[in-house]
Formats: sequence, C-alpha cells, structure tokens
Amino acid sequence: MFSIDKLLGQSSRGRLLFGSTRKARVISLSALFLALCAFGAAGVAPMAPDASDLPVKSIKQELILPSLAEQVAMLEQRQQQYVREEKVRAGDTLAVLLDRLGVQDATAASFIKDNRSARRVLELKAGKRVQVQTADDGRLLWLSTTLANGRDNPVKNLVVQRAGEGFGVTEVAADMERRVEMRSGDIRSSLFAATDAAQIPDPIAIQMVDMFSTDIDFGSDLRLGDRFNVVYETFWQGGELVRSGRVLAAEFVNAGKTYQTVWFSEPGNAQGGGYYGFDGKSLKKAFLKSPLEFSRISSGFSMRVHPISGAWKAHKGVDFAAPTGTPIRASGEGTIEFIGGKSGYGNTIVIKHWNNYSTLYAHMSRFAGGLTRGAKVSQGDVIGYVGATGWATGPHLHYEFRVNNEPRNPLSVDVPNAPALAGAQLQRFRQVAADMTHRFALLQGMDAATKLAAR
Repeated sequence: MFSIDKLLGQSSRGRLLFGSTRKARVISLSALFLALCAFGAAGVAPMAPDASDLPVKSIKQELILPSLAEQVAMLEQRQQQYVREEKVRAGDTLAVLLDRLGVQDATAASFIKDNRSARRVLELKAGKRVQVQTADDGRLLWLSTTLANGRDNPVKNLVVQRAGEGFGVTEVAADMERRVEMRSGDIRSSLFAATDAAQIPDPIAIQMVDMFSTDIDFGSDLRLGDRFNVVYETFWQGGELVRSGRVLAAEFVNAGKTYQTVWFSEPGNAQGGGYYGFDGKSLKKAFLKSPLEFSRISSGFSMRVHPISGAWKAHKGVDFAAPTGTPIRASGEGTIEFIGGKSGYGNTIVIKHWNNYSTLYAHMSRFAGGLTRGAKVSQGDVIGYVGATGWATGPHLHYEFRVNNEPRNPLSVDVPNAPALAGAQLQRFRQVAADMTHRFALLQGMDAATKLAAR
C-alpha cells in the first residue's frame, strides 16, 4: 500500500524534475536561435566591389584655341595703361616731376597749376612719393600723393583723376598704420647732429627741446658725452613714412644728471594730456628757462660796464645773443601788458603773468603779427623776433623776469610746477610709466651691445 505522504513526495520530485528540464530546453533553444541570426547576418553582409571591375568611360573633345596672331592684334587695339612712381627731389618743378613720371599731358599740367587743391602737388617736400597712371601716349589718367600738414592735422590722400576731357580732384582721409619706435644717441657736437646720426626725425628732436627746455638750455648746457633715449610714434601708409607723431617718453642725461618724461593722457579728458616725470609729477613749469630755442648768454644778471654809456651799473636781465630774426617765445602764459617802443629797450613786449609775475622782452626787430595790448598768449607762442633796436650794439634779446615789478635772475628764480597726479589717475599712469621704463632698459641693453661689438 502506498501512503499518502510517499505519493505526495514523488509528485513533488516529478514537478521539480520537469521544471528543470523545461528551463534547460528554453535556454538551449534561445542560444541556438541567436547563433543562427548571427550566422545569417554574416552571410548577407555585402562585400566591397573590386575597383578594377568598375566601368571606365573615356570622353574626348576637341578644343579650338584662338590663333596667336588674333591675340596680338587684340592687344594692339586695346589701350595700354602704365603705373609709375617717383619721389620728389630737391629743386623739382612740376614739369620735371611729370616728365620723370612719363606724363606727356599739357592739359593735366595746366589743371594742376590752376586748381587750388591740385596745386598742393607743387608744395610737396623732397622725398615725398607720387604715383601716376598714364595711357600709352602719355596722357594722365590719375595722380595720387599723400598730404601731411603737421602732427595734429589729419593726413589726406590727394587724387587728381581724369573725367572725360577734363580732370577732377579729391582729398580723402588716409588709412595709416601707427608704429612705436625707440632710438638712442650720444651728444658729440649738437643735439640735431646726434638725432640725425640716430635717424630721428627733426620734428621729434624739436619736441625733445620743448620737453626739456625748462631744465636744459640746449644752446649752452650740452656736454660731450651727454646721451638720450626716446620713444615716439610714426605713421605709415603703403610702406612709406607719412609723418612722425608724438614723443611718448624721453630720457636725457645732461652733465651727469638724468631727466625723464613720459606722455600721459586720460581718456575723455577735455584738457588733453601732458608730460610727467616717472614719479607722476608734472614737468610743465610756469616759465621756460630761455625764450629762445638756441642761443648763448652774452650778458648775465649782474653788475657790468654798460657797452654804450661805459658806466658801471647793474644789468637787471639776461642777454641772449642770436641772429636777427630768431623767433622769441613767450616764457609763460599771460596777457600782453605793453607792446611798442620803449626808450633804450627799443621794440619791447611786457607780459603780465599770474601771481604778480611779469616778463620783458626787448630789442626786437619786429613783433609777431596780430599781437595787441590785452591779447592773451600761451607758453611757447612766438611773440617777436630778435633784433638790435634801442641801445644795442648787436642783435640779441634782453630778457627780464620780475616779481612785483622787481627784477629777478630768470636763470635761478624758483617757480612752481603744475599739480602732480593722484588717486586713480596715478595708478593708470604707473602702468604707462612701467612700459616706458622697460623700453628704456631695452635701449640701454642694445646700446651696450652695439658698443661692445664695435670694440
């Protein structure tokens, strides 16, 4: 007999065995199905065709070329045009310049002479570049040159263009490239000889004189072995130097003492920029050291024997010897208090300045145009020209500096400078000064290397 427990136990084992066998079969069938799919995918993948089996089709077409004779004939019928370029030479006339450019056009020459704008071609200085385009018979098609009228005026390109049987002229603003250049030099005879040797443009040298004229008299204070470094801007167009710009920084060593200055301009400042020492103090002094750019002192502020009367008396000014016609500059900003003849002083101007200062300029040959009593003048303005009027034995400027109408020695009187930079302005200035200090260091290194190589 079977017990109920045994029967139930066998049934359980049967279910377990059947379940295990079914699970194994499902897994096996799934694996086989996936394998067949993989084999099928591999079997139907297309093979890349062999390039050698691709069809090749040749296309042949004949091209008809024009004959050489026809091409030459066409070129002969076409008007030829030529572009030439020349630089103006000293003593050039318009006729000579146009002839050198290959222009054979009387109408063009007449237009350039008669037209007010085109006539500026005649004012070009030696070294300026002129370009033209002409036809094969020498007729002018167009002429182009660059006009530069000083540092602060815009540079323009002047173009004379043929228009039918006549000509037109236009002036357009030049698109220029700004460069920053650095130079150094040693004084062996004069400042301009040194700047010429260093290939520094004359306008830059003149700016250096203006910058340091309150501390250095370039007519008498220079010493052999003095040296300078200068950083300045130039403007170029098409590889040609159009004009020099502003001195950005300069350093001058005179008699062992170093003078430094850097240009600083605040963006948006209506008063413009100015020159400062590397400590941020303004270098602009209320009065120039000398009213003449280049001169020598022929008589100082002292007792002397008067050259005409022969009497021993005090000379209450400084005499600067210079050729007749040398420009005289106002040493400071002020108002003309007197202009005219003044007994032994001859042609004289007296300028009233701030804080009870006044200056006197005597023995002028003539006054600058447009000056009257009460007119305002700025420091450096030309007010007259050296002469020998009044009690003078030769051409010179008699210059007096007065405080409360009492004469003082203009070479030793102490006057204040403009205010120094401060706050945010000073911080921005220091960034500019640091860049210029780095440039001066580079110049000194280059100068030392050049001298070492020359040994």
